[in-house]
Amino acid sequence: MYPGHILLGVLLGVAGPLLTRRLQPLGYPRLRKPVVIVRLLGFASVEVVRSCFNVCRVILFADYANLNSQFIRVPLTMRDPYGLAALSCLINMTPGTVWTEMQPGDGLEKRHELVLHVFDLHDAGWWVDTIKTRYEAPLIQIFETRPYEVKP
Repeated sequence: MYPGHILLGVLLGVAGPLLTRRLQPLGYPRLRKPVVIVRLLGFASVEVVRSCFNVCRVILFADYANLNSQFIRVPLTMRDPYGLAALSCLINMTPGTVWTEMQPGDGLEKRHELVLHVFDLHDAGWWVDTIKTRYEAPLIQIFETRPYEVKP
């Protein structure tokens, strides 16, 4: 490795964020509770591996006539855009699930819902509970510094 490469890497690593900080209209997110971050990433890693095996099993050995592929709705409390982006990444990296749509509540309806497609759905309640307790709750602790209120 040449010293010029190291110097160029350092220059780009420092100048890049400084030159692009105006592209972040909300500012950079402030991450809190590093222990919660590590726990969330650990759980998500285990869930990705588990889902990989389940999806492989379904693809290789399942009877496709009995495949139960469905859309479900998950009510969300979180409003922080960085937290929602992280939740989207966590859900979409898990095999067999895809975040398809976010339906914001209007003035009369105070619920925000995530529309989730599950490749082989057995228990919709389990998915709702898992996303609410194991993904959304830690992300709220990590990202949200103030509660977001839905105005009527």
